[in-house]
Amino acid sequence: ISFPVPESSSEFVLDLYLAHEINANISSFKTYQSKIEVKLAKVESIFWNMLEGNDTLATIKKPDTSDDSSKSKPKDWDKIVQNEKVDEEGDELNNFFKNLYAGASDETRKAMNKSFMESNGTVLSTNWSEVGKGNVETKPPDGMEFKKY
Repeated sequence: ISFPVPESSSEFVLDLYLAHEINANISSFKTYQSKIEVKLAKVESIFWNMLEGNDTLATIKKPDTSDDSSKSKPKDWDKIVQNEKVDEEGDELNNFFKNLYAGASDETRKAMNKSFMESNGTVLSTNWSEVGKGNVETKPPDGMEFKKY
């Protein structure tokens, strides 16, 4: 790979000794202001364990047939939506909080968001008059301690 360096009379050259053969006719590149993107097309459909050098551990890629059926048949979106609804209905606690948030006033939602975020997920308050006064402390459950990473 070689190209002229902008605002200079020099040329950048990158010699790579690739582990496997590429198809230069299909390969491409794009230049951006801060980078160059190079896409190399493989000649063989194998997994490269390394880009450069002698790759003796290369393995043959098996074609992914799991998605082939969806390409030939139209999707049944009603069935997909129904499956999503079943997944949502399965988690009662999550549904409780979704319903609580959905049915809350703007002030209550603001209190829930503020208390949850400022307490690092340890407090969920619906009382804006209390939460709006200042920062919400992190209060881990009994027997646990909060560690900031």
